[in-house]
Amino acid sequence: MSDLEFMRFSGENDPFRMEREPSGEILIMTPAGSKTGLINGRIFGALLVWANEDERGLAFDSSTGFKLPSGAVRSPDASWVSERKWTALTEAEQEGYAPLCPEFVIELPSLSDRIKDVKKKMVDEWIANGSELAWLIEPKTRRVTVYRPGQEAEVLEDPSSVQGTGGVAGFELVMERVWGRR
Repeated sequence: MSDLEFMRFSGENDPFRMEREPSGEILIMTPAGSKTGLINGRIFGALLVWANEDERGLAFDSSTGFKLPSGAVRSPDASWVSERKWTALTEAEQEGYAPLCPEFVIELPSLSDRIKDVKKKMVDEWIANGSELAWLIEPKTRRVTVYRPGQEAEVLEDPSSVQGTGGVAGFELVMERVWGRR
């Protein structure tokens, strides 16, 4: 299935979110639960506000698919791409699944996700394909795991905030705003 065919297929099967494995296998993902969606909105909102003020790159929401160097099409819950990488793409590449790996990604597991699979995805998909920084945010345990290339994952237990580095240096995610009212 070509990228365009996959995009059309996904659109015809709304509300399901889909990703594609490097092998071409299609993964159908259930919609997030309401609380997960609320928390994800808070995370993306914070990243969007910061990116708009910072102007070094662009924030993308959970409905955005990226075609990774591995050939997989993945959709992180929130992501950031530098202005330099984005403007290097053609108009057609920007319209479809952008053929790049975001420099920064955030994943938020939903109730249907197995945490070990999400952790594996952080390393095998995001970091292996070029992300410079990836955060796995687990609201139930109030844990944030930070992934960087060539380093062991850093586990933060109930942090008050998490700080961006590299391309997203200056971005701070205040966790009390993420956790919000229970």
